Amino acid sequence: MSASATSRQRILDSIAATTRPVAKAPAQLAEGYAALPRGYQRIGQLSAEACVERMIERLREYDAEVVESTPDQLPEAIATQLGSSGRHTFAAPVGLPAEWYAAGFNWKMDSSLETAEIEKAEGVVTAAFCGVADSGTIVLHHSAMEGRRVLSLLPDWHLCILLASQVVETLPEYFRRCPQPPALATFISGPSATADIEMTRIKGVHGPRFLHVILVHDEGDARPTPQ
Repeated sequence: MSASATSRQRILDSIAATTRPVAKAPAQLAEGYAALPRGYQRIGQLSAEACVERMIERLREYDAEVVESTPDQLPEAIATQLGSSGRHTFAAPVGLPAEWYAAGFNWKMDSSLETAEIEKAEGVVTAAFCGVADSGTIVLHHSAMEGRRVLSLLPDWHLCILLASQVVETLPEYFRRCPQPPALATFISGPSATADIEMTRIKGVHGPRFLHVILVHDEGDARPTPQ
């Protein structure tokens, strides 16, 4: 056996030994998890207002359009965004509040839409679960107000409603908001784009080419308490 083959085998054996399942009691697993070092930043330092400002700044850096609204102004803000888009047919999850469905547009309610029907929609309107200001990331957990994942990936234009109280500064703060890990989560950092091919930026490869966000200044700051 050649030296290169021997070295390769040693590496594979090491990986196999490291990843081999080890039977442990739940208490042992919990203790091991609790003992892991956590020297990273777990709680943000910004005020709630500054956190929202950073979220808006990051979104705009990613070429997303952001408008701000109060809860009372939200239906009008949604109608304005839909109207200025030049689009007429929109898909939406079934759990959106009735007042979000602006008049004068064709709405496709996703109770069980076929993929072909979703692809015919010119845009989609959803709510969100959380926003992470540090990275300007919107997180969807695909609840009744956020819709299925396919709903937020196929249409070319996405209008997302994000509450100020849903915005946290850091990723660990987002995880603190999850009592249980979601079955599925989608992380959105601006419109879909890639520059993998010859360093040429192409939009819409993995999702909508256009991301519009209405940030609603609702009451309260739900940032978790440091522990």
